[in-house]
Amino acid sequence: MGEMTSFQLGVVGALFLSVASSVSIVICNKALMSNLGFPFATTLTSWHLMVTYCTLHVALKFNFFENKPIDMKTVMLFGILNGVSIGFLNLSLGFNSIGFYQMTKLAIIPFTVLLETLFLKKQFSQNIKFALFILLIGVGIASITDLQLNFVGTILSLLAIVTTCVGQILTNTIQKRLNISSTQLLYQSAPFQAAILFVTGPVVDQFLTKQSVFAYKYSPIVVGFIVLSCLIAVSVNFSTFLVIGKTSPVTYQVLGHLKTCLVLGFGYTLLHDPFTSRNIVGILVAIVGMGLYSYFCVNETKRKQVGDLSFMAQVKEKDTTAPLLAGKNGQVKENNSLV
Repeated sequence: MGEMTSFQLGVVGALFLSVASSVSIVICNKALMSNLGFPFATTLTSWHLMVTYCTLHVALKFNFFENKPIDMKTVMLFGILNGVSIGFLNLSLGFNSIGFYQMTKLAIIPFTVLLETLFLKKQFSQNIKFALFILLIGVGIASITDLQLNFVGTILSLLAIVTTCVGQILTNTIQKRLNISSTQLLYQSAPFQAAILFVTGPVVDQFLTKQSVFAYKYSPIVVGFIVLSCLIAVSVNFSTFLVIGKTSPVTYQVLGHLKTCLVLGFGYTLLHDPFTSRNIVGILVAIVGMGLYSYFCVNETKRKQVGDLSFMAQVKEKDTTAPLLAGKNGQVKENNSLV
């Protein structure tokens, strides 16, 4: 029971860290890109990952965690896949309307459920599916304003969905199958993620913004916000791997939509973004969906724990009674004792 309580506290801590750091970085990046005119999102992400790796390297030198060797091919492919997924998401936003981009992000949950069901044989109850449906409807109402389709944008969105889903499923699977921590996996994969984005980022950003990151005039306040964004990103990247490792890719996506609702609320409160009754209704519906998802997940986890304890008790009972009943070859002994 003590181990279970500490695990649950760890999950709650990871979820809180993920929400707090993600909302903080969205507000920081919005100020950097919208107010200060720094539009190079993909290049900025590569800097995030490089700073994350350097921070973890320093932490390793101070023995904050132990490095565990992982097959280089696995780490390299995993890192490149995650880097490519970020590039596709940014390209999807560049080629599509904001409404279609939000639809792309919403599609990640059902596609993840489909992939885990087909390839990992994971079962999702009808209650969980219903809660996810309510959540997606709510986020859709709150965030989707227009849907403008084009062929190239649709292809890029599909590629973004596939690479993001596979990357997040692998984040969970690698940690559990290789028995490594989120910190160990992030430390070894971050250089490859950073490298692919460091090379492709300036090209992608110039294609989308018609500006060069190398020709941009960096003022002290812009540099300050970039440094702040990179520091917050360390927490974002760490909490992402931590949440997916401790829960599941689907739960991480549910958490992501909670962040969307919070960002909409903070945008209205702090940045005075437009906010309509449709946004309010959508956020309330999404919160109901998240509440149902959490409730059903907790109940199913408790039922599984009770079932596991019952099974272990039965096994223990069989182990303790077997020597008293069975003979040398497993045959039942006769009671020949005198009364």
